[in-house]
Amino acid sequence: MGLLSFIKEAGEKLFGHDDAQAASPDQAAAANTKAADAIRAHITKLNLAPADLAVTFDSKTSAATVSGTAPDQATKEKILLAAGNVQGVGQVDDRLTVAAPAQPEARFHTVKSGDTLSAIAKTYYGDANKYNAIFEANKPMLSHPDKIYPGQVLRIPPTP
Repeated sequence: MGLLSFIKEAGEKLFGHDDAQAASPDQAAAANTKAADAIRAHITKLNLAPADLAVTFDSKTSAATVSGTAPDQATKEKILLAAGNVQGVGQVDDRLTVAAPAQPEARFHTVKSGDTLSAIAKTYYGDANKYNAIFEANKPMLSHPDKIYPGQVLRIPPTP
């Protein structure tokens, strides 16, 4: 997938992303390590982290780099979304590999104000009733179909 873009100001608040930018080089490095650890812990908390997961963060570019071996394509995409839907992360450099045989990649949708999963399903699948496929594809990041927010990036699986 390469580099995925996200809205830096949207997402989970895991760390103070402004702290690293105005600090000395040593303080910035420590803040970047702390941010990377917070992102990795977030992915682990969602039960998505493979044993070899590695995460780095660079506050100058607002980029997280994620590497390791995901068990399948869906988990890989969820790991990338979990890392990118964090406040302060503007892009994710995908260096993950997949252990399972190749599967079709999902598309991604950035939520806009007024979006609902039903409206998104209607756009991608032509059927608003297929919203549950999008909800299921974004678990455990989503806890309820109505809890999406502008700027959040969602995984849209191939046609269910």
